[in-house]
Amino acid sequence: MATHYTYAQLTTAIRNYTEVDANVLTQAIIDDFIMAAEHRINIDLPMDSDRFVQEGNLANDVNNIRVPAGALFIRGVEIFNSTANTTGTGTWLEKKDQTYLSEYTDRLTGPEGDLTGQDVTGFPKYYAMFGGATGLTDTTSGSIYLAPTPDANYKFRIYYNKMPVALSGSNTTTYISNYFPQGLLYACLVEAFGYLKGPMDMLTYYENRYKTSLQQFAGMQLGRRRRDDYTDGTVRIPVKSPSP
Repeated sequence: MATHYTYAQLTTAIRNYTEVDANVLTQAIIDDFIMAAEHRINIDLPMDSDRFVQEGNLANDVNNIRVPAGALFIRGVEIFNSTANTTGTGTWLEKKDQTYLSEYTDRLTGPEGDLTGQDVTGFPKYYAMFGGATGLTDTTSGSIYLAPTPDANYKFRIYYNKMPVALSGSNTTTYISNYFPQGLLYACLVEAFGYLKGPMDMLTYYENRYKTSLQQFAGMQLGRRRRDDYTDGTVRIPVKSPSP
């Protein structure tokens, strides 16, 4: 197995492992395998490499901001009591369900209050998701609702994980293909053997290999990358000794 995969190398590996040539597994079909595999990995294990921050200004008397394009999920929203910069201490908004914000504004405005026409303004305290980003550009996205409605053009930061650019002929390597090549291959082979309708034992084998490699990669992504030896101490993994 390669130490990393380029787009062309992964394509070749999929055909070699399945022992099927390009007449059956065309490039278009393999591209579907890669897309499905990448989406599965990104959903199963959000990675630090996909963390992004977007800054902007809230609009006065507008109770929502746009979800960053391509966002998988929002990690946090920070508001600064300034319209000019993000220096100083920001305030982290509490994430609630949209129904909570509706009830919150109703309590403040009476039975006529709702998320689309609330008239309670002030420094935001809560946020809720509505819809979601629908593409990798900034043209179409969902919304993040705020309550109370901003009473000034406060600066904000949105912390989120974004769907990375996919592996393709024009993007020949990615973080996953470089640092998690075995998991990417196994996930692709699961898709391939499912497409080829067997053998079922090979599909099960690569499904188990994917899950095992994912656990190992998660140990690095969610363990080692989120801690250091100085503040957290050296990771100690117990090793069982053979019975005498």
